[in-house]
Amino acid sequence: MTSTTLPQSFDEAELANLITSTLNLDTAAAEIDPDAPLHGEGLGLDSIDMLEISLVVAQRYGVKLRADDENNQSIFKSLRTLSAHIQAHRASA
Repeated sequence: MTSTTLPQSFDEAELANLITSTLNLDTAAAEIDPDAPLHGEGLGLDSIDMLEISLVVAQRYGVKLRADDENNQSIFKSLRTLSAHIQAHRASA
């Protein structure tokens, strides 16, 4: 069975590298499926990991991700959705 997932874009690959280095993950950045869930069954990240990602995203990209944002579930759904959110908010800054 072949995967229908598109490969990581340049921005997604950059973000995957940032996530793996920040969290010291055993998974190689290039192996992260951009459509797989970041938390739970996908990459297996927890709320503390998400907080660390939020901090490093703010430092690197200048995009603030707030814990009380009602859209966090959709923002952090996958590498692809997180990257798209960052790129959309970087462009407007």
